[in-house]
Amino acid sequence: MEKRYRLLRNSDFQRVRSKGRLWFHDLVVLYVYPNGLQHSRFGFSVSKRIGKAVLRNRLKRCMREAIRHAMRHIPGGWDMVFVARGPIRDADFQQIELAIHALLRRSELWVEPIGGEKNK
Repeated sequence: MEKRYRLLRNSDFQRVRSKGRLWFHDLVVLYVYPNGLQHSRFGFSVSKRIGKAVLRNRLKRCMREAIRHAMRHIPGGWDMVFVARGPIRDADFQQIELAIHALLRRSELWVEPIGGEKNK
């Protein structure tokens, strides 16, 4: 994922978490706030309560990869923070990807590309 698509500063995370809307899933919480840019940016947060650094980094890589697969469905102009919840430590990549896609659909930030996937 390119750097311009990432939320890097703590102030950005705080703004999205304090002013944004949120949606819950058993594995992940999604916070969303408009950013006024042409593209969306993404941040990932995994608490130390989830596990040690190796596990936390693996979970962040899984969430980042799930977003990378979904990028063409996500409209620009949003900052999103994904926060891992306890049960995610036992989840595999497919479960994490399904959870993130479900949250994006529930928040109405999932847009089917023109022409659909069936033509490709």
